[in-house]
Amino acid sequence: MGPINYVSASEAVKVIKSGDRVHLSGVAVTPHALIKPMVERGRRGEIRNVTIQHIHIEGQVDFANPEFEGVFHSEQFFVGGNLRKQTQAGYADYIPVFLSETQKLIREGYLKVNVAMIMCSIPDKHGYVSLGTSVDSTLAAVENADVVIALVNPNVPRAWGDAIIPLELIDIFVEDDSPLYAHDMGELSDIDRAIGKNVAELVEDGACLQMGIGGIPNAVLAQLGNHKDLGVHTEMFADGILPLVEKGVVTGRRKSIDKGKMVASFLMGSRTLYDFIDDNPMVAMMDVAHTNNVHIIRQNDKVTAINSALSVDITGQVCADSIGIKHYSGVGGQIDFIRGAGHSKGGKPIIALPSVTTKGVSKITPTLIEGSGVVSTRANIHWVVTEQGAVNLYGKTLQQRARLMISIAHPDHREALDKAAFERFGSHYRFVQS
Repeated sequence: MGPINYVSASEAVKVIKSGDRVHLSGVAVTPHALIKPMVERGRRGEIRNVTIQHIHIEGQVDFANPEFEGVFHSEQFFVGGNLRKQTQAGYADYIPVFLSETQKLIREGYLKVNVAMIMCSIPDKHGYVSLGTSVDSTLAAVENADVVIALVNPNVPRAWGDAIIPLELIDIFVEDDSPLYAHDMGELSDIDRAIGKNVAELVEDGACLQMGIGGIPNAVLAQLGNHKDLGVHTEMFADGILPLVEKGVVTGRRKSIDKGKMVASFLMGSRTLYDFIDDNPMVAMMDVAHTNNVHIIRQNDKVTAINSALSVDITGQVCADSIGIKHYSGVGGQIDFIRGAGHSKGGKPIIALPSVTTKGVSKITPTLIEGSGVVSTRANIHWVVTEQGAVNLYGKTLQQRARLMISIAHPDHREALDKAAFERFGSHYRFVQS
């Protein structure tokens, strides 16, 4: 392997042309050292009508500001907090898609990638680099882009699995040593702990976990210290899983596929988490086509998928991506894992959410707010958990579901919900047993 010819970031982004579609790697490895000179080119009027494509990116995102209307257009597979206002104002946009199919849009040509801008580890002696903390749909972009620009960063961990790619896939190399984005776990609230306890009671020994990031997943994980032989097959995990690995609770021994391995597609957490996956054969960072494939997920027994929601109506319709017509996040992998867990032998799809917002508004509603997106239909839903309890809607009628959902609503709202259910279903509702 000959020496790598590194160029400056400003030189590298000159390959971007007006009308191009540019894919960005995301989360902890968002390539800001390339984004900044690209934005400067747009500010100078050198490029226009450039589409910026990504899942979830962290940090400052000037390209979606109003001043760049007509210059850059952000199309996201999932809307993060740093692009929420711009998306709701129309300066950025969202592509509704299951996370499992984000790579399909690229591989099958629905979204033609002209330039992929990524961050990777330093090359090893065999001529390979690692995509580190984000494989997701970025691998598909790298394999299909006309040009791949890589920030080679010693802070990117050398993750195994599909993350390992040959240098031949990269066209332009730029040196970078910026720290990876780190996410603070934060303090758990009393409501988080109560929800975590209710969810943890549903987790069996030998279960294969899927969870996200935030207070509720961390609260669940904190309750699992006495469990045995848990597995991990998830789209992402964070620091909350590490104590269970250290205690020998997470072993993956009972998994049917990827036995003994923690499988994920992207990560977000602290430097400790990134150090944990570095050159760790226990962790397989995989293409989202593998992690979020329902057929693959279901092959493990007792898949316990823990997902969140913005609101759930009394029949079990789940809104997780918008508040009315205001877009908030995205479909993500919720359906992938709810379906996968639902088809898994002994699997448990779980929707976990507080019963009320921070302002005391009930998240369990008679109907979803007009304009809200139904991410998971009522036919998909099994377990719903709040700090008030846990109920299983699977196999229940609409009226039985209403009874169950009202039982885990906040006490301040149960009477109004019960009245709404009576008005909806009629007098027979009085005699329904949940």
